[in-house]
Amino acid sequence: MADKQTFRIGIDARLAGQEHAGIGRYSENLIRRLVRFSLDKKGKKVTFVLFFFSPQQARDVLGDFFDHSQLEIVITKIKHYGLREQLLLPKFYKKAKLDLLYVPHWNVPLAYRGKLAITIHDLLWYEQKGLHATTLKPWQYYFKYLAHHKVSQQAVKKALLIFVPTQSVKETVLKYYPFAEDKIIVSKEGIANSYERALQQKIELKTRIKKQLIYTGSLYPHKNLKLVIQSLKKLPKYKLLIACARNIFQDQVQTLIANYKVKKQVIFLGFVPDEKLINLYRESSALVQPSVSEGFGLTGIEAMASHTPVLASDIKVFREIYQDAAIFFDPQKPQSFVEAVEKLEASNRKKIIEQGLKVAKQYSFDQMAQDVWQALLKQL
Repeated sequence: MADKQTFRIGIDARLAGQEHAGIGRYSENLIRRLVRFSLDKKGKKVTFVLFFFSPQQARDVLGDFFDHSQLEIVITKIKHYGLREQLLLPKFYKKAKLDLLYVPHWNVPLAYRGKLAITIHDLLWYEQKGLHATTLKPWQYYFKYLAHHKVSQQAVKKALLIFVPTQSVKETVLKYYPFAEDKIIVSKEGIANSYERALQQKIELKTRIKKQLIYTGSLYPHKNLKLVIQSLKKLPKYKLLIACARNIFQDQVQTLIANYKVKKQVIFLGFVPDEKLINLYRESSALVQPSVSEGFGLTGIEAMASHTPVLASDIKVFREIYQDAAIFFDPQKPQSFVEAVEKLEASNRKKIIEQGLKVAKQYSFDQMAQDVWQALLKQL
């Protein structure tokens, strides 16, 4: 009987898709691959129940898998992090009669009582706190901080499995939740198909490289874009391209640009699709990763796969992920960043790119999804 039973695994897919930045890309790539693994070698059948915010999101994320026979799509119209998520989402989960719920984040409703697996990408709410890290009013921020703290704490306690992308994140989780050690699985993230194709291509290094640095990601204070903006005065020949789909904190960044009088050197690109972004990477001197705190550093791996050098802040997680393939700088010292750019100019670009390609080949969403899939099956 057991080998013929169909198990129901729910996945909170409301944050899937590129508009939700790193978590969105992670969720989209993981969901598509898990669908492919929905019948394991032992014959244990799994139906995935996917909870999306809208039908269009479901179609965009699933693509050709939208009509897969072992999928059930549930539209919730419930935004993440809100009160409705806490009050209404458990009813959807209960109605779906799940054997296991997987949430690719920590935002699990407090009222959920079933089997649970989660991914913790980082604990920035613990590591980067204070009014400098928000655009909210003080009372709103502290209410939200306490709510997030409570929800994430309960998610860690309830979860049977906790996936993390790096050893560094595992250590951070254990710093706050030492009891969770036996639950944690380090499962490295990967690169999307467009970057896998770029990785395999042979690129002529004679292509003209522009005096431009590119930054991809959000504009939150911990991303430390201020350091790069401060440094531009000493790099007058360089432009900074900022590819960011979100406008939160953009006013603050614009103010920094005005204060340091480098407006002519900075270009905001908004959202840039992968294929165009790969071309921008290839014509740029380097991708810059100035963060003071991260959970992984996916954009750096994507840039390396695109045959582009990476300048990264010298923090533990970047040392773990980028190994010897990046040029590191002190994220607290603008002069250190300027020296990193100068080191790049004096270095053998071909050698840096080759080192980056070797590192990028170590990261695969296929392998990550296999790790998650096998771990989930053991809980059924």
